[in-house]
Amino acid sequence: MNKTVCLITGSRADYGLLSPLLDELQADSEIHLQLLVTGSHLSPEFGLTYQEIEADGYQIDEKVEVVMSSDSSVGICKSMGLGLISFSEAYSRLNPDLIVVLGDRYEIFSAVSAAHISRIPVAHLHGGEVTEGAFDDALRHAITKMSYLHFTATEDYRRRVIQLGEDPSRVFNVGAIGLDNITRLNLLSREELEVCLDFKFKHRNLLCTFHPVTLESDTAETQMQHLLNVLEQQEDTNIIFTKSNADTSGRVINQMIDDFVQKDRDHYHAYVSLGQLRYLSLMQYVDAVVGNSSSGIIEASSFGVGTVNLGDRQKGRIRSKLVIDCAPDETTIVTAFKTLYSPDFEKLRKTATNPYGDGKSAPRIARILRESPLTQTTQKSFYDLAFDRVMPHGVKIVPAD
Repeated sequence: MNKTVCLITGSRADYGLLSPLLDELQADSEIHLQLLVTGSHLSPEFGLTYQEIEADGYQIDEKVEVVMSSDSSVGICKSMGLGLISFSEAYSRLNPDLIVVLGDRYEIFSAVSAAHISRIPVAHLHGGEVTEGAFDDALRHAITKMSYLHFTATEDYRRRVIQLGEDPSRVFNVGAIGLDNITRLNLLSREELEVCLDFKFKHRNLLCTFHPVTLESDTAETQMQHLLNVLEQQEDTNIIFTKSNADTSGRVINQMIDDFVQKDRDHYHAYVSLGQLRYLSLMQYVDAVVGNSSSGIIEASSFGVGTVNLGDRQKGRIRSKLVIDCAPDETTIVTAFKTLYSPDFEKLRKTATNPYGDGKSAPRIARILRESPLTQTTQKSFYDLAFDRVMPHGVKIVPAD
């Protein structure tokens, strides 16, 4: 009996990561694939990136609009509420056996909450991670507790999911799926990138993505200005910006990028969405990924590329030796760039390894989804580390004297 698996994507970022799994599931004769598109994919402001999904040849089964015109805390909460209503209606029409989600964004939280109430099992990618500077951190752990199958990016993250009470038999360390694209895609050459992006590589080149640190109040504009001041000091350097997602204060950052690019269109370039092919192709030719994107933590070191990681958004994530952490102030950022361009760091680039796997995650996930027993239940027992076993119903823990 074929399983109906509904994969959900809410942004250009998670779509790029999930595309290898989409290919695996689409080619699997034992799986009927459904694709639900939501979040910033459907927003003109963020590039209507659902069109890229269709251009890649995928059929979209449902579009669920949740992004409001406001990126304030109230606006985000309203989006989550709208999502809860709309996802439940979509599931009623699609009737999937299982949904697959990645990450920790608020629209994914709404999608999983609706699935949980609808008693639809959830398979979750990238659980167990820590990003102390974002409210996504708590959403990710909550998604873990509402999920049935777990696909983590490292063994440490697998242990953390188990620590949250999940049965080890349903928690799988498969590696970071973002690395699959590095091994599967035919990445573009420098010359091809110059043509399709309409710029010339300079002596130095930086790929910059900065998102708001959503657990901090009103810091986005100040932190971004510090970064832009330092970037402006870099001589003969291409600065390629990819814009912020639909996060709280994301519009403030995007407007600052637009204003900055106007100063020097020969050296500064901004894109709402590069797409996974162009983004990864560009990453392999830059000196560093700059900002606070997870791609600087997870993918960049596979190319031997450094990361200048600002602030606390990615605090708590496992990182390679090529990640240079710094506070989001000008003095510290300047010091980070000195480290980046130092002879010692150049030597390190040749030997550092990526702790996130081998780029073969998608086939592992697809196999587990195919072989896992078909179930329409979300009922689970808590796995108690103190006893190294699932606690049976009715067992009471008696405190020690």
